[in-house]
Amino acid sequence: MSASSNRPHILTVAKLPPFLMEPLQASYEVHDRLHESDPAAFAKVAPLIRAVAGGGESKVPRALMDQLPALEMVSIMGVGYDGVDVAAALERRIPVTHTPGVLNDEVADLAIGLMLSVARRIPLADRYVRAGRWAKEGPMPLARKVTGARLGIVGLGRIGQAIASRAEAFGMSIAYTGRTAKAELAYTFYPSAQALAAQVDFLIVITPGGAGTRHLINAEVLKALGPEGYLINVARGSVVDEAALVDALQQGVIAGAALDVFEKEPHPSEALWVMDNVVLTPHMASATVQTRHAMANLAVNNLRAHFAGQALFTPVPEWH
Repeated sequence: MSASSNRPHILTVAKLPPFLMEPLQASYEVHDRLHESDPAAFAKVAPLIRAVAGGGESKVPRALMDQLPALEMVSIMGVGYDGVDVAAALERRIPVTHTPGVLNDEVADLAIGLMLSVARRIPLADRYVRAGRWAKEGPMPLARKVTGARLGIVGLGRIGQAIASRAEAFGMSIAYTGRTAKAELAYTFYPSAQALAAQVDFLIVITPGGAGTRHLINAEVLKALGPEGYLINVARGSVVDEAALVDALQQGVIAGAALDVFEKEPHPSEALWVMDNVVLTPHMASATVQTRHAMANLAVNNLRAHFAGQALFTPVPEWH
């Protein structure tokens, strides 16, 4: 990796998968997390860095951008980009791109899978069989029906609408909350998460993360959801007050929860580990071979478009 190379220099800020790293390395001089591994070497190449590449959980703060005087763009492989200081980027007219659209189906599929898993107690049933308890103790306690139940969706963007379309196949009634009502959709709109939670059996959270939605799902919302209600989070861990959720589960304030994201990943509250009415997955909503490859391709194509002087494919909404 030569500092004198004519190829654009790129800094990666996360451990990226081979199917993203390989096309990056084929076209660019890639400095893989050099700011973390060798600050002295990073200081020498920082003036050459023209782009930053990262994943959905990556941190790209103002302090890092300030060290990159030649920075031209930030490409994120993920739909979420709340770790990027977008305001700092916009001040310097540095576009930020992400990879929406290509992961809608996968996240929606997992949201429905988590809802079914916690309601029908599928992971618990699996453990029940493996432990030999079926033969010793007989049938498991009865579970909760999903078909025909009331679903509330917090955030009815592209993924939220994909969840809703799947839920329709289960005969569920659908309501939602968000920043604004969507007049073109027939679903019932509620002005707040608390108002929505009071009217549904299952509450799926798929709103963006960031300061504006931090702890949007709090103790009051969980109380409104009630002792027969279930929470499913496929958004960001920051959207749910995890301490309040643990308390609500321990006290029977809600019936159960299924979580793909957590406040302090990869360290969910250990209190959640021992609960039979909780399903936990390791932030894997988009984690299929097909979708991650599509996300990587889009992240690379955004970079290529930028360096070719062409329109970006998927800049973040703030850039429009």
